[in-house]
Amino acid sequence: MQLVRVAAPTARIVATAHLPTELGDFDLVGFDGLPDGREHTALVRGELGDGRDVLVRLHSECLTGDAFGSLRCDCRAQLHAAQRRLVEEGRGVILYLRQEGRGIGLTNKVRAYALQEQGLDTVDANRALGFDDDLRDYAPAAAMLGALGIRSIRLMTNNPDKVAQLRRLGIEVTERVPHELPSNPHNARYLATKARRSGHLLVLDRSA
Repeated sequence: MQLVRVAAPTARIVATAHLPTELGDFDLVGFDGLPDGREHTALVRGELGDGRDVLVRLHSECLTGDAFGSLRCDCRAQLHAAQRRLVEEGRGVILYLRQEGRGIGLTNKVRAYALQEQGLDTVDANRALGFDDDLRDYAPAAAMLGALGIRSIRLMTNNPDKVAQLRRLGIEVTERVPHELPSNPHNARYLATKARRSGHLLVLDRSA
């Protein structure tokens, strides 16, 4: 795969390697010079061509879901569904962002889980720990898209705020592509909180 390298103020591609997975083959991309100094990465499927209307998923790291298979969230299901969708379309990008627990970090995420077990929802648990509802910063994602030569995107998300933040960062979002997965008994309340309190566009059982 040949990536179009468009000049970006801070970010540059430093390595690209083929990554076969159970869900399809991708190219794994490493970056340097990202705004927050973290090691975010991208999975790229196919040729990005002119960089217009590229299907993109911004996936925030979730060790408990992505690696351990937790049923408390829908993160792993969303990641795998995004991989399958890129394979179906033949062209697209997943940005894997190192922003565990909506930016509060892994240990604080465990603390938030403990508070949820006492009856708090995800929003109130974060607030009880002294954090805002969502601390994620999408400036690194914007820089990565620039380094990849992506000029406009179709964003896989249920979160309108994610679209708004990217647009404020100068990213042209031409379409919001819904990305909802079925709930389970362990994450139904988590998803309902996303819809009721965080504005995510989800079709849920409102009794959850």
